[in-house]
Amino acid sequence: MTPLTLLQQAFQRTIYPVGGHGKRNIQVLKEVLNHCEDELDSDNYGSGPLIEDFQNDMARFFGKESAVFFPSGTMAQQIALRIWCDAQGIKKVAYHPLSHLEIHEEGGLKELHQIEAILLTDQDKLIRLEDVVQLKEDIACLLLELPQREIGGQLPAYEELVAISAYCREKGIKLHLDGARLLEALPYYQKTAAEICELFDSVYMSFYKGIGGIAGAILAGGEAFTQESKVWKRRHGGDLISLYPYILSAAYYFKQRQFKMRQYYEEAIELAALYNDCPAVETLPVVPVTNMFHVHIRLPKEKLETLLVAMYEATGVGLTAYLKEVSETSCAFEVWIGDRYGQVPKKKLAHAFEWLKTALRAV
Repeated sequence: MTPLTLLQQAFQRTIYPVGGHGKRNIQVLKEVLNHCEDELDSDNYGSGPLIEDFQNDMARFFGKESAVFFPSGTMAQQIALRIWCDAQGIKKVAYHPLSHLEIHEEGGLKELHQIEAILLTDQDKLIRLEDVVQLKEDIACLLLELPQREIGGQLPAYEELVAISAYCREKGIKLHLDGARLLEALPYYQKTAAEICELFDSVYMSFYKGIGGIAGAILAGGEAFTQESKVWKRRHGGDLISLYPYILSAAYYFKQRQFKMRQYYEEAIELAALYNDCPAVETLPVVPVTNMFHVHIRLPKEKLETLLVAMYEATGVGLTAYLKEVSETSCAFEVWIGDRYGQVPKKKLAHAFEWLKTALRAV
């Protein structure tokens, strides 16, 4: 096991960690099981009321004909793109350069499915209609991620989504939604999940990210699409004899948190303003459009780590457990707001940021 850094150790000792929902420990599952009947039957190789009822509920939520529960989003999305490529007879798809498929999956799409990825736009920009129109190659499917995590949870305007969807349908290009954090995008758009998903041919959502379950994902679309996804799920080894710990936690925390996303979003705006009031600090976006944003600080990584450790010990408030070096003179970290933020007393938070402002002015 990799030893914890001094910053991670200091963060773990804080009384008031700011981001996320809480520690990912056994209590996450125990809380769920405390609300379940002991005689509740598990699912069995993808069938049974437990999994089928939940899939039907999620299909209605997305406004799609049907949905399938997967143990991971990586599996679900690769399968979705494989199905669309086979249907179109084209082994090419397009997505953002910082898509999860491109930077976190060890080339799985290419190695497992022989699918070529066309990368659209620059890394620090959102995909726009003009990027799609200017494609020089035929593609089977375009994948859009809402929100775009690696650039601070940014979102395109709803009108842009409508235009991209209409263009794809006109050209016969399938449109897939990487909605890992789809719930977090809804307050900004002021739309239901079904209204957003109506623009897409298929959609995936995670149950462990913003929702806070143990693991698992849902893939939704038309009946023929999801039936074929079940075949590929079996081929990928995703049909475990039972997935009920994941399904139960997904259902429980989805119910607990789906209506809290506007609160998290408003709290993110509040927290970003505190960061932007500090010298040498800027958030991306400056005003968040979801409950997620990035914090950039113009200090060398080692110097900022030392400063934050001292701040955590002095105030008991923890802002981040890690720093990513951007250059020799700056670093960054991601913030996403969940249940924890509302548990931090406002006076404690204000004191922590006053401490931070004073310290940054002094360096």
